[in-house]
Amino acid sequence: MMSGSKRRVLRALAATVASLCGVALAGGQAAPQQTPQATSADKPIMAEQAFKNVQLLRGISVKEFMEAMGFFSASLNANCTTCHGDASSGSWDKYADDTPMKQTARKMIVMMNAINKSYFGGKREVTCYSCHRNADHPKITPGLAEQYSTPLSEEPEEITEQAPNAPNPDQVLDAYLQALGGTQKVATLTSFVAKGTYQGYDDPAEVPVEIYAKAPGQFSQTVHGANGDSHWVDDGRSAWVAQSEVDTPVPLLALGAGDLDGAHLEAKLYFPAQIKRLLTNLHVGFPISGVPSILPDTVGSGIDDRELNIMEGKTAAGNNVKLYFDKKSGLLVRMVRYTNLPIGFITTEIDYSDYRVVSGIKVPFRITKTWVDGRSVTVLNSIQLNVPVDAAKFLKPAAPAPARAAIQ
Repeated sequence: MMSGSKRRVLRALAATVASLCGVALAGGQAAPQQTPQATSADKPIMAEQAFKNVQLLRGISVKEFMEAMGFFSASLNANCTTCHGDASSGSWDKYADDTPMKQTARKMIVMMNAINKSYFGGKREVTCYSCHRNADHPKITPGLAEQYSTPLSEEPEEITEQAPNAPNPDQVLDAYLQALGGTQKVATLTSFVAKGTYQGYDDPAEVPVEIYAKAPGQFSQTVHGANGDSHWVDDGRSAWVAQSEVDTPVPLLALGAGDLDGAHLEAKLYFPAQIKRLLTNLHVGFPISGVPSILPDTVGSGIDDRELNIMEGKTAAGNNVKLYFDKKSGLLVRMVRYTNLPIGFITTEIDYSDYRVVSGIKVPFRITKTWVDGRSVTVLNSIQLNVPVDAAKFLKPAAPAPARAAIQ
């Protein structure tokens, strides 16, 4: 979940909405009272309901739509001013302005679809990232220094089969449960209440956060940010994100498709006793070390020198998930899940660190979450296990009240 002062990242994302898909915010503004709300608890708002002139990415939720913009941003290293100029950073209205960049981007999306249809039988083998690789123009000339240098280690994008001599999935998971305090002890965990601080990608300061979770998969997080409270709630069936209109064009979103599936997985991982039932088709790949990664205890990325066992499986909805276990401690240190969008797969990475014993069970006190349009670091300072949790914590949140101040 994003906190209040992440407006710059969100604007970059919304700007990419307008520039890459020819979209204008409904009415040219993001006023929540003009934005359609979901008609039922578990029905997400479609992109074409919330925005004008959606030409190419219809039939997906607003959340997926915004994530698609994050995919474009990551592929091209673009932000709002790249497509709309400096004025776009101060007003939602400017996202409706048409530019030559929008026309070019539409052509590029059509071109990608045509390439995959003509040469790969419709299977998505080529995306924006295939050529752009975080640059506004694809490189067409090989670099000799890159050719003759020692490449960095890379982990495989997908683990297709069990690696020879690797531990089997049950062995890895049993070692994890033992490291947490033992299978029997972990099975007694039924609720989780925590308080601490939350810091978004470009937030100048940490702000208070509260987390409530109840087995098998209810979850609620409230961030008390500069623009008011933000909420991420999963009642076990439906999930919602509520944020200030200063930070997002649609203040209350119901999650759907891969986002809902991912939210359920994140919530259930707070109760590790069920981990063997969360994923199917499990297999363990070759151990890795020395790969570039987001590191949970540092700012930004670096080389992760830990030796990790990687296990891959599928959720009930068929989405791929990777679990990374420290070979030395046996603990789960990273989860990467994939969301399938029309323009490519996006990743959400959660790193777990600073494990401490609470009531006989090891729990992570630091959680770093990274996705295509943001990053957050949650540092907990108090955790209580197996305490009563009010059922009201898991109710659908109300849409935040309209902000009085204009977007700064």
